[in-house]
Amino acid sequence: MDNRPWLRAVEEEMEALLVSHDPGLRPFYGMMRYHLGWLDRHLEPVQSDGGKRIRPWLCLLTCVAAGGNPERALPAAAAIELLHNFSLIHDDIEDNSRLRRHRETVWAIWGIPQAINVGDGMLMLSRLALHRLRDRGVAADRVLQVARILDDTCLRLCQGQYLDISFEERIDITIEEYLFMIGGKSASLIAASAEIGAALGTDDAAMVAAYRDFGWELGMAFQMVDDILGIWGDPAVTGKSAASDILSRKKTLPILYTLARGDDNSRALQNLYAAPSLDEADVAHVLALLERAGALADVRARAEVHTGRALAALARTGMEGPAQEQLREIARSFLTRAK
Repeated sequence: MDNRPWLRAVEEEMEALLVSHDPGLRPFYGMMRYHLGWLDRHLEPVQSDGGKRIRPWLCLLTCVAAGGNPERALPAAAAIELLHNFSLIHDDIEDNSRLRRHRETVWAIWGIPQAINVGDGMLMLSRLALHRLRDRGVAADRVLQVARILDDTCLRLCQGQYLDISFEERIDITIEEYLFMIGGKSASLIAASAEIGAALGTDDAAMVAAYRDFGWELGMAFQMVDDILGIWGDPAVTGKSAASDILSRKKTLPILYTLARGDDNSRALQNLYAAPSLDEADVAHVLALLERAGALADVRARAEVHTGRALAALARTGMEGPAQEQLREIARSFLTRAK
């Protein structure tokens, strides 16, 4: 499947929801459209980076791979992408991030109160998007099943974000706690994308569960590679300074791996992260400590393990075909992505 026409169809599903016939509400939807990359800060049309749209594409591909018609899954794919972007708008506020995808964030332009409200509105639109499944011939009980998956996932996202914020005040986070957190904050929505797509493609519960497992393992690998890029990524590609995660003392997996070793590198890193603030010289010191500890190799190996599990879950479905092969290619490509 060529993803371009299908992702354009997902955009059209979202665009149909982000409209208002009341002129007074057009800026409300305009802020959403800005975040999605369709408008500039003056709310004029623009071609901008709206993100990779990985999650809706996984939803459509798993629907096809499981034997279904991707046309029927378009409203669900749109709902997934809207839910994802609701979480990003709120994350930007909670992380005090002024930039996303090389552009100012919603709150940085229009303020925190409006950004909170815009994020909430996008969440509700993701729920309304699911009702459009009935227009595609999806049975009411299947719509309810998909809605429950999406609602459960939204709760997991919020739980994961709570843990992520609470970790900012702690230095004693274990790797197990961190993995549980990213399971909620990162892996759950990718798992739901695959599960929902499969549920719209087949009645085989075991097959749906296998696709969900595929998405979960893929999501864990995705976040681990994200952690690598947050420290060693190319700023020209990722859109943010490679030092930003260290300067903000984020406790991502490479950091936690080094802290858990209990050696001289660990103690030196703990002292640095206990300081009130870090500067560029400290960043170089942290990078040297991570290198000596072998943190990059460890996290990359963990990501490879989860990718292997994702591929094994795909094999359990017993399905073959072009869409199934594309899912395999996506899993492999996550390990080598640059942004």
